[in-house]
Amino acid sequence: MNQVAWLYFVAILTGFSLIVLTTVASSFVNPISTVLVAIGAITVILFSIAILYLALKELLSNF
Repeated sequence: MNQVAWLYFVAILTGFSLIVLTTVASSFVNPISTVLVAIGAITVILFSIAILYLALKELLSNF
């Protein structure tokens, strides 16, 4: 299970990198910058929820 949490964490970092990519290379990716920001934001939110679910499941399984 620990490997899955790390995989989700890396996916969150990937989402943040997509968001940062649009600000760093704004002139190069300007036509698709809104799409990249949306994909990055959805990735961060989705995998953050997945990590919270794994943490809650682990916490509640001990009771």
